[in-house]
Amino acid sequence: MLGAHEAVGLAVLAVAALATLWGAWAYSRRRDGGRVLGHVIALVQTLLVAQVGLGLLLLSDDRRAADELHYAYGTLSLIAVLSPWLYAPEEPRRRLAWFVGATLLGGALATRAYLTSG
Repeated sequence: MLGAHEAVGLAVLAVAALATLWGAWAYSRRRDGGRVLGHVIALVQTLLVAQVGLGLLLLSDDRRAADELHYAYGTLSLIAVLSPWLYAPEEPRRRLAWFVGATLLGGALATRAYLTSG
């Protein structure tokens, strides 16, 4: 289970970086990003939900991270990527900016969670 948690963690970092770079490029080109970028951003969100779920399973098995900040960064990362669903404006280009910004923040927090995992 720990191996799966680590593998999904690395996948979160890679896909979040891809989504952020792709989204920033699309925004700078004054494009909406398209459906595939939307799916990649949703994949980041899905991977983070899976990551938190795996982490909770590890906690239920009394497996703890070396640094308790790991839990804070992981939780904040999930909250960051899900928050645009509540607050992003309807205008497509501004909405893209919100989701890309949230993905960048979520990826940065996930990176910090990975570094505090022990």
